[in-house]
Amino acid sequence: MALVIVSILLIGYVLIATGYLTRVNRAAVAMFVGTVGWVLYICYGTDFVMSQHPHEYMDFLSGTLPSSIVVKQFIAQNIFLKYVGKGAEIVFFLLATMTIVEILSNNGCFDFITGWIRTRNSHRMLWMMALITFVISANLDNLTTTTMMLVIMHKILPNRRQRIIYGCTIVLAANCGGALTVIGDPIGLVLWNNGAVEATNFSASMAIPCLVACGIPILWLGRSLPEHIDIQSMVMPYRGDNTNLNLWQRFMMLIVGIGGLWFIPTFHNITKLSPFLGALCVLSILWIVNEIFNRKLMNADQMTQRQIPHVLQYGVIQLMLFVMGIILAMGVVRETGMISYVTQAYTNQIHNICVIGIITGCISSVLDTFATFMSVFSLYPLVDIGQVATLSHPEYMASFTTNGLFWKIIAYSSAMGGNILLLGSISGLALIKMERIHVWWYFKNVGVVAMLSWLLGLLLMWLMN
Repeated sequence: MALVIVSILLIGYVLIATGYLTRVNRAAVAMFVGTVGWVLYICYGTDFVMSQHPHEYMDFLSGTLPSSIVVKQFIAQNIFLKYVGKGAEIVFFLLATMTIVEILSNNGCFDFITGWIRTRNSHRMLWMMALITFVISANLDNLTTTTMMLVIMHKILPNRRQRIIYGCTIVLAANCGGALTVIGDPIGLVLWNNGAVEATNFSASMAIPCLVACGIPILWLGRSLPEHIDIQSMVMPYRGDNTNLNLWQRFMMLIVGIGGLWFIPTFHNITKLSPFLGALCVLSILWIVNEIFNRKLMNADQMTQRQIPHVLQYGVIQLMLFVMGIILAMGVVRETGMISYVTQAYTNQIHNICVIGIITGCISSVLDTFATFMSVFSLYPLVDIGQVATLSHPEYMASFTTNGLFWKIIAYSSAMGGNILLLGSISGLALIKMERIHVWWYFKNVGVVAMLSWLLGLLLMWLMN
């Protein structure tokens, strides 16, 4: 049965990797693999529990006779809920940050971006767009940032060829910016939640590699742009009424939203509570400020556009379901005991973390950045720094401690793999869908340079360690 569960996971990965061709929704595949895996696991629950959790199960029995019902209760309460909790931490954080972005966007807090990037100088627009995307993505999730910037770009540029170049720039900047912080991408959030990295140390280590992986491809893209470009007039979006919040109100909401997210690492260090609780707290405060500033629209039909964020609709929920599905799927594979066998075989063959990082990046370019990261992350345990001296290969095992180089390398490589083919990142898929870019064209014109930049950044990360 363990082999059956692993086979279902591998088939699911194939469907996720080929979703661009088969048109099969990756969120549906991830949820199917995660749910069916646990159903099959609980059908053979006694065998799995006795092999993986014998002592915990005996304590749970407390002298009562074992039965199939008791085993299922033990799995549901002591094993399954642990992975539901891990998935819920990520999903709630994504829900909070995406809703914060939607509230800010609905009230025109990002309208200044359009004014900043509106210029006929092609290279100035290119770097302004990249810088804004990079900074916003580092503080918010990269999917929402990419979507927002692509919409702005699409309304400004009438030329499709130029939109493709700027769209590639947006995806590169969003993926690199998201990898810079622990709150910019689900990958960093998982590492932070599990105690593998600290927020400040993680960002300091990722800064130069992310800037290299972002800057070099954008320089390459800028070569194909003319000196001046044509832009079209852009009508400010209608927000449900004929008035907008004044400048200080929009600035106040921006401070509450973005400033609150900056405070989350401090909140986590002080309280030791999960970061999603801090994100929900910021969201609740911003929501109250939103209703206060828009009180003139209360009880009006127009208020629905500001009171109920559109992020709760179908599109973004797919990302949350995908994340939950992958976490549940990796959890059930771990509970079968197959992870330990794979880890032993993997570590016996490869003892170089840079090689592991390169393999991770290549896989994530085809599969999915988050799915690839979770697969590699699940193979290696977090090592206590006090135990390193007692283990074999202490220098190698030091990379698996808190703030160890290994966690940063797989996070960086997983995220940068999405820049090689666009298929590995949801941001890249959004660009493909909006501008109908051919994958081979992207790889030939952008992906090769992005791959070389990623490897250069990986080398710099290793040298700086």
